[in-house]
Amino acid sequence: MDELTDLTAFMTVAREGGFRSAARVAGSSASRMGDAVRRLETRLGVRLLHRTTRSVTLTDAGARLLERLAPALSEVRSALDVVNDFRDRPAGRLRLNVPIAAARLVLPRIVPPFLAKYPDICLEVIAEERLVDVVAEGYDAGIRYEERLAQDMVTVPIGPRVQRFAAAASPAYLARRGRPQHPRELLDHDCLGGRFASGALHAWEFERDGETLSVDPKGPLIVGLGTTTDLAVDAAVAGTGIIYDFEDWLRPFIDRGELEPVLESWWPSFPGPFLYYPGRHHLPTPLRAFIDFVKSMRP
Repeated sequence: MDELTDLTAFMTVAREGGFRSAARVAGSSASRMGDAVRRLETRLGVRLLHRTTRSVTLTDAGARLLERLAPALSEVRSALDVVNDFRDRPAGRLRLNVPIAAARLVLPRIVPPFLAKYPDICLEVIAEERLVDVVAEGYDAGIRYEERLAQDMVTVPIGPRVQRFAAAASPAYLARRGRPQHPRELLDHDCLGGRFASGALHAWEFERDGETLSVDPKGPLIVGLGTTTDLAVDAAVAGTGIIYDFEDWLRPFIDRGELEPVLESWWPSFPGPFLYYPGRHHLPTPLRAFIDFVKSMRP
């Protein structure tokens, strides 16, 4: 069991690229993670990691071990999880990788009642905008929108099935600059843009009566989508410009009168997100409980 613990520590450090970040993921300390890797290297008689003050990288031997280790440890976890089926209540850790918008707009309605029903499950949610391989990075499942889903994954609808993008601005901005009547008029306005993790700018898309168009507006502020959206919202409320984002994200500010809808008849709708996971024969008990809970919340 000690060797299994050390192997798991090595895999976490290798994936996270450092002892401190691995310790945060594992709920341990950097010194304990370092001790575990050193014990493993001593037993194997080979160095697995190159360590500098700034980075940790795999040696050739470490890379070969990690390649074989990930699926093997996954099988071990699946085997141990079979015992969960004999418990009165599901228990264990469930790791999800989700977009920041899903953590903000979808999970708050699901997580509290799920954890109340299953108090022996520890749910770990990592929110980020980069596309990850949930299997390779040790997650049980993820949440993504349809265009970003891998074809070989099993999917379950989660959250609202239809969402919209919305444009909005503060009353002060609209009083000063006027209200655009057509999406093309946004080119004459200060717009608060967003950039994907890939580096691409987020085009503003609109649709009405079968007409679809995309606008590439300019303005004084560009934020990372999801990661710094709150900054753009605050700027919009302060009168800096027009914002374009998930309607659900902007709705509280609209309802309070801090923002006003802009071009509402042009707001485009799109399908809601999906929970996705690999289609293996035995699902971890915490994941199976979460899937059943999500399905039970659908209307």
